[in-house]
Amino acid sequence: MSEFAERDERDGPRVATDGGAGDDGKTNVAIACQGGGSHTAFTAGVLQHLLEEWDDEYELVGISGTSGGAYNALAAWYGVVTGDHEKAIDTLDAIWDDLSTDGWADRMMNQWVTGMSRLESSGLPMPSVSPYQIPGPEVGKERITETLERHIDFESIPDFCGLESPELVVGTVDVNGGCFETFTNEAVTPEAVLASAAVPNLFEAVEIHGHYHWDGLFSQNPPINALMSVPPERKPDELWIIQINPQEFEGEPDTLDVIADRRNELSGNISLNQELHFVERVNDWVEAGYLPDSEFSHTEVRRIEMGERFHCSTKVDRDRKFLDELMQLGHERAAQFLAET
Repeated sequence: MSEFAERDERDGPRVATDGGAGDDGKTNVAIACQGGGSHTAFTAGVLQHLLEEWDDEYELVGISGTSGGAYNALAAWYGVVTGDHEKAIDTLDAIWDDLSTDGWADRMMNQWVTGMSRLESSGLPMPSVSPYQIPGPEVGKERITETLERHIDFESIPDFCGLESPELVVGTVDVNGGCFETFTNEAVTPEAVLASAAVPNLFEAVEIHGHYHWDGLFSQNPPINALMSVPPERKPDELWIIQINPQEFEGEPDTLDVIADRRNELSGNISLNQELHFVERVNDWVEAGYLPDSEFSHTEVRRIEMGERFHCSTKVDRDRKFLDELMQLGHERAAQFLAET
């Protein structure tokens, strides 16, 4: 599937038992949340609407995310396992509210960062500064950590991991080992979530178990294989992909600005399409009878796409109005998705 190896970081084995969520006639569903910085506020809106309108015929068996998608996956998972769908919806709201701009100074800084990103993508020569040389990235990391820990009790996560709970998966890349690394269930810590969003030119790498980790956009975006590598009774019958980056593009990218935008979109979709291709290949083998029914089954892949194209520079835009617009768009796309189900 990739030139990179993959490592799954778990704190304990997953044990299969006789009987599971699929035995009661429900459709097992796993949700994968693609990364994309501030654009993943769209994903929060999608998840909120899905949870608001959740049909009892579905069983959520797993949720994964990368970068901003990891924030959403964690918030939704934590809300569901510690309370109910309403708590998950409220947790998503609270996290994005805290991450949005707050106060005059924060708004000015956000406008400067977004503007510089736009200028850089347009081809204007810009000074290269390491995130290790300026204080801004460290302040941003502290803010994200405080936000996550304000709404998520990470120490309690192991208490809610088990065969009856959805699988939680966060994607990163191990800089030193040169491999994809997923953190699953009990292994999901504040450091793992921070690492999943540690864009190299914006944030310092995050050290976990003696290895440094970067943004999961370099790896599985979002993780899918880990959602499929579960006991047979927990395998998803349907895989719902919340996709941030547009799959298609009309015409030829012929300006530096448009070229940079399309490169950003493609970089976020390549690993996703590779993993989905493998899922579809397994589906073909299942239908052809090449694989045992006791271990493999068909997984229907469905996408919830943003459908709007925003400039890549806005992936760092934390303006409250912009994030609210994206969340509302997520609600609309989720409603369309459910209407077609």
